Amino acid sequence: MEIVNGAARPRLAPHVRMVFNAARGEYALLSPETILAINPTGAAIVELCDAKRTVAEIEAELRRRYDQVADGDVQRFVSALVTKHGMEVDHG
Repeated sequence: MEIVNGAARPRLAPHVRMVFNAARGEYALLSPETILAINPTGAAIVELCDAKRTVAEIEAELRRRYDQVADGDVQRFVSALVTKHGMEVDHG
């Protein structure tokens, strides 16, 4: 798994898009090869991954929105998506 640091600026890979299935009440990342279901917290992270914000800035924003955000959760989530080719990062 690629290790993503706090200075990295993540974004969805060009071939991936996030969708919400209202009938199922779930978010998913769609690519030509796969469908990956994600929870609402994952969707909140993906929405903030715009290649402008760093992982550290995304984590700080999530801490403003939610009561509990564990250290390293955003980095692990982004790293997992990079490994699955669902996200790309510009390393800072």
